[in-house]
Amino acid sequence: MKRAGPVDPVRHQSSIMELLDISPSGAGLYPQMVQRMLSAAEVVGIPNDVQMILARPKNEIIVHFPVLMDDGEHRMYTGYRIQHNDALGPFKGGMRFAPMMSQSDLGGLGMLMMLKCALLRLPFGGAAGGVVCDPKVLSRDELMRVVRRYASSIAHHIGPDYDIPGPDVGADSQVMAWFSDTAAQMTPDRSRQGMRAIVTGKPVEIGGANGRDTATSSGFIHMLRDILPDFNMKLQGLRFSVCGFGKMGSQVARALTAGGAQMVGVLDRRGGILSTAGIEPEAAAERMSADGILSGVPGTKAVSEELFFREPVDLLVIAAGEQVMTRERAEWVGATIVAEVAHAPWTADSDDILFQRGIEVLPSVLCNAGAVVGSFLEWTQNRTFIPWTAAQFDREIEQALVLATRRMKLARMRFECDWRTAAYGAALEHLGRVYELRGVFP
Repeated sequence: MKRAGPVDPVRHQSSIMELLDISPSGAGLYPQMVQRMLSAAEVVGIPNDVQMILARPKNEIIVHFPVLMDDGEHRMYTGYRIQHNDALGPFKGGMRFAPMMSQSDLGGLGMLMMLKCALLRLPFGGAAGGVVCDPKVLSRDELMRVVRRYASSIAHHIGPDYDIPGPDVGADSQVMAWFSDTAAQMTPDRSRQGMRAIVTGKPVEIGGANGRDTATSSGFIHMLRDILPDFNMKLQGLRFSVCGFGKMGSQVARALTAGGAQMVGVLDRRGGILSTAGIEPEAAAERMSADGILSGVPGTKAVSEELFFREPVDLLVIAAGEQVMTRERAEWVGATIVAEVAHAPWTADSDDILFQRGIEVLPSVLCNAGAVVGSFLEWTQNRTFIPWTAAQFDREIEQALVLATRRMKLARMRFECDWRTAAYGAALEHLGRVYELRGVFP
C-alpha cells in the first residue's frame, strides 16, 4: 500500500516546496497540507506545474482595523481572507473568530476546502479567513462591531460570484447575519437583494436553508452508512467515543445514537468520561452547558486523557480543533477506525503512526463535507429564489456524500493507498483534468 507523507519522502515534493520557498518544518497547518497534497498528486500523476499552482494560495488578504469597545476605548484587530484556488468556481470557505489563529492555519484550511469541493464535484474553489479575537470575552455588541468592521474591510474582495464565506469556529447564524447585512449595505441598491448569496449559514428568515445547521452530522452519517460495510461493520450496535463535545461533536453523537450506535466515551478539554453501558448525548450536552465539565454525568466514571484514547471502541470521532491528534495520542488510540469530523485534526507524525498501527483513518475532507454541500444548496437557493424543503435538502446531501465516498473508495483500489491519499487523489484528478482542459493563462 502506498503512503503519502514523510514516512516515504519523495524527492519531487522537496524540490517543489523548495521552489515555492515553503519549509516542510514550518509552523501551522499549511506546510503539513502542502506535503500531503503533493504526495497524493504524485501518486495520481498530476504534472509538476499544476502541483505548484495548487500548492500556493492565489490571494492572501490581511486587514487591520479598530473596533470601539464597550468601555469607550478602541482596540485593533487583525483579519484574514486566504483565497487559495478558484479553478472550479468562486472561492468558498469558512470564517472563524478565535484567539488562536494564524495565516498558516488558514492557508491549510483553504487548501483543504479546495480539495473538498473537488472531491464533491461542487462548483467552488477553496478559501478560509477570520479575525483573531476571543468571542467568549467580548460582549454581544463588541462581537457585532468586530464582525461588521471585518465585513466592511474585506467587502471589496468577496461576492456571490467571487468568494462566499461560511461559518466556522466562533461564527454562528447570528454572526453570518451581521456579516451579510454589512456587506449588503456597501452594495448599490439595485444589487442588494442578490447579496443574500454572499455568505452561507444565515438564519432561515434571511435566506438560510432548512437543515444547514445539521448538515455536517447528516452528511457524516450518510458517508458512514456507505463505508462501514467495507470494514464489516454497521451503524446499529457500533460502539463509539467522541473527542471534542462542542456543537459539532454533540450533533454527531446525537446522529450516531439515533442511528443505533452507542456512545461509550466523551473527552473535552477539561477531562473525559467512560461508560460501558453507554452515555446519552443529551445528558452529556446538558452537563456541558451547565458548567462546562463532563464529570458527573450519571452512570459514568471520570478518566484521564490517556484512558479515554485507549478505550477499544469501533469508532473514535475527532471533533476538536486542528492538529489535536498528536504523536502521543496516536500511540494510545485503541479504536478500529478514526473519523476526522473536525478540520484537519491530524499531525504528520500522528498520521504516520496510525497508518503504521493499521488503524483506519477517514479524512476530514470527506467526514465533514456535509457542511459545504449544505452551503452550496443555500447558495443555489439564494440565486434562484426557490427554497429547498428539509427532505430535499437531506436527499441532496446524501447523494453528494455517497458519490464522494465511492470516488474515494475507487481511488483507494486503483492506487492501493490509504484513505487520505485516496480522497486527495480523487479530488486532484478532477482538478488536474480542469487545468488540462483550461490551460494556464497566458
